[in-house]
Amino acid sequence: MRWIPDWIIYLLALMAIVIGVFSMSPNQDAPPATPDSVVREGASLPPPTAFDETVLVRVDTPKDGIGTAFSINNEGYWLTARHVVDGCAEIYLLVAPNRYLPVESVTINESNDLALLRAGPTNAPVALDTSSDLRVGSYGYHVGYPQGRPGEAISRLISRSRLVSSGRRVGEEPVLAWAETGRTKDLEGTLGGLSGGPVYDSDGRVRGVIVAESPRRGRIYSASPEAIADFLAEESIVPIGERPVPFSPDSYGGSADRARSNLQVVKVACRVDEEE
Repeated sequence: MRWIPDWIIYLLALMAIVIGVFSMSPNQDAPPATPDSVVREGASLPPPTAFDETVLVRVDTPKDGIGTAFSINNEGYWLTARHVVDGCAEIYLLVAPNRYLPVESVTINESNDLALLRAGPTNAPVALDTSSDLRVGSYGYHVGYPQGRPGEAISRLISRSRLVSSGRRVGEEPVLAWAETGRTKDLEGTLGGLSGGPVYDSDGRVRGVIVAESPRRGRIYSASPEAIADFLAEESIVPIGERPVPFSPDSYGGSADRARSNLQVVKVACRVDEEE
């Protein structure tokens, strides 16, 4: 064996370290990958328990902002998240470029982050499914107006969680936890503005209302089907939707665009009084 000078060995070691450092992902804050346990659709989602993961959120003083809502029947009723519209002096739905439809009435759910809006009807309400027959690993398609512009995200269902809120509102509610696996091209950072939007399943049925996100963990949270069903029953609202259009990982962007162009999903604009 030929003798190799020490300086060559040191140089090779240094090069290996440099290559290792620069081969690391430049985005160290990227959300973690989807857990291996949900790569494939699997077991039925169990009912809520006291051992469900706890997610902490803070509800601050309301301010002018935007969110998302979706139509649930032909009578002019729309669902959104409570924090999108709670405390707003005026609320509008964007139904065309620079054309806003005023919301006539708002019903806030005191137990969950849900609100019911009454405004003009649409001819394309969603097919809302509040049954609890969900499976871990199933796809979810989140459609709305993140950062105030059209956008969507795709995810896999992980588990149930408990959303604990503090600040202006204090409470606890059951939610579904989704692991984000993709989103609209060039949409980076927060998904703020997507709140209140629908979560479609692969069959095109809506299975939840988006209520929170955890960007660092790559998680999106939606109101539970049971909470939505109870809220609508309390208000004697019957959701009657159109025939659902399927979503898929390869074409969910086009399906989301169709939902927005049909005014099935719209942007919500909130104006708060200066005294608030």
